[in-house]
Amino acid sequence: EEACPYNLVPTASTTAMLAMGDALAISLLKRKKFKKEDFARLHPGGILGKRLLLKVKDIMRKGKDNPVIHQEKTVREALLVMTKTRLGATSVVDGSGKLVGFFTDGDLRRRLQKDEKILNKKIHTVMTKNPKTITHDILAIEAAKMMQEKKFDNIPVIDGKNYPIGIVDERDLLSEGIL
Repeated sequence: EEACPYNLVPTASTTAMLAMGDALAISLLKRKKFKKEDFARLHPGGILGKRLLLKVKDIMRKGKDNPVIHQEKTVREALLVMTKTRLGATSVVDGSGKLVGFFTDGDLRRRLQKDEKILNKKIHTVMTKNPKTITHDILAIEAAKMMQEKKFDNIPVIDGKNYPIGIVDERDLLSEGIL
């Protein structure tokens, strides 16, 4: 019998069929030993698929969109680089191009309270030394978890030799449905 007072509109029967369909799907899932990776492979464009397949290299900003500045440049110059790339952070490199630090707009705000002349200082004097980094081959969801745990908006992506090859921004994770 349906919930409709005239017993015409299928309400109870559709709910029962939905429950039976779910039970059948779960039974088949267990019998065929269907794993989350199988689901991701069959549904790569969905949220679950993206969380299981999308890697940092697929979403990181690279090339001209990856803010990088030499450690001898000033904070003012770093801000120009950050503004040009529309990110609140920049990787800081030494003469060989290797990552030596990271500077964020949050670093600037904290330092500005103590030192009004910060804009003319060399970036290496105010950057975060030995910053947390990620590699391009980890899953984007792992990068997102780390960023949430550490309360980072951005994180530099390095290669095996410590060269900054990209940056992941929290907004990119949001737009991909990872967060």
